[in-house]
Amino acid sequence: MNELELKYGCNPNQKPSRIYMSDGSGLPIRVLNGKPGYINFLDAFNGWQLVTELKKASGLPAAASFKHVSPAGAAIGLPLNDTERQIYWANDYDISYSPLASAYVRARGADRMSSFGDFIALSDICDVPTAQFIQHEVSDGVIAPGYEPQALEILKGKKRGTYNVIEIDPSYVPAPVEHKDVFGITFEQGRNELNIDSSFFNNIVTENKNLPDAAKIDLAIAMITLKYTQSNSVCYVKGGQAIGIGAGQQSRIHCTRLAGTKADNWYLRQSPQVLGLQFQDNIKRADRDNAIDLYIGEDYMDVLGEDVWEHTFKVKPPVFTAEEKREWLSGNSGVTLGSDAFFPFSDNIERAYRSGVTYVAQPGGSKRDQDVINACNAHNIVMAFTGIRLFHH
Repeated sequence: MNELELKYGCNPNQKPSRIYMSDGSGLPIRVLNGKPGYINFLDAFNGWQLVTELKKASGLPAAASFKHVSPAGAAIGLPLNDTERQIYWANDYDISYSPLASAYVRARGADRMSSFGDFIALSDICDVPTAQFIQHEVSDGVIAPGYEPQALEILKGKKRGTYNVIEIDPSYVPAPVEHKDVFGITFEQGRNELNIDSSFFNNIVTENKNLPDAAKIDLAIAMITLKYTQSNSVCYVKGGQAIGIGAGQQSRIHCTRLAGTKADNWYLRQSPQVLGLQFQDNIKRADRDNAIDLYIGEDYMDVLGEDVWEHTFKVKPPVFTAEEKREWLSGNSGVTLGSDAFFPFSDNIERAYRSGVTYVAQPGGSKRDQDVINACNAHNIVMAFTGIRLFHH
């Protein structure tokens, strides 16, 4: 099969729609269940590239959670600690953990609000534990190189049998030149085949040059994630998972702030104040996520209101004060930050430092590079210049 008709394109009025191989060869995918749409396939193919590169860089299974052609989360299959299992709601179910399942839970859990209704990409054959975790999340579909028989049956049961399940041929190699039509005009460019590994970060330009191997892996995760994120973009990573992604902003500082806020929220979820919240028994996980997001906001009582919190919590939570939040966030450290293009001003470093950033990778090449380096030196941050931009559109 060298083409597949779709219901419509990005929007229902955009017809006809299809995916096909212009050279007449067969498509490298099989739809095992459901009817994936245009945006589903965009998410699936970008996600597949991301997770295969993460696995190549780390040697571990990888997973990504995509929404609107940018990753909401990405992670490798390191074990989850007790706190991570709690804040990702993984303890709600009696499911064992495989490395791939751990990667998925971490990719889906770091920014649960953005990942709601995502498209999942898995680097390895989907096993039963991974399918069981996917079963309980709101998601549009999944792409993987294969599925264990029982895992496939679990996934086929989602969304009343309409859940999108795509199998991709892991041996497929795309053509070295790619094309895209815009306004009836065809654009052509060479594929971005850049290999991101530990040597990518050898050019350390700061006074502090102590870049541990674990930080190199996290920086690789950040830069590979950015390679498939709509630009401008920055990515905060800690412990093998993206904890904050800022995508598609016109100003880099807005990317840094957006992603930094997400990284802060991830860390605030681990605070005693949030872990101690007592939800009503009938509250769904998505509603818990929304309530937590409001709770760690500036004034949750003004947003929730008396009637809402009574239906959400068993016990009225105390106000999580700004001072308490600042004190908790001051304990975060060892965070890595990647940027798809140079930082034009040092304000990005100042904002990143507030979110515990210790290691930075960016292309360099700004007229104000020295200002950015000076800001890193002032905070004892390690920064590497990669010399390579990673715009993605």
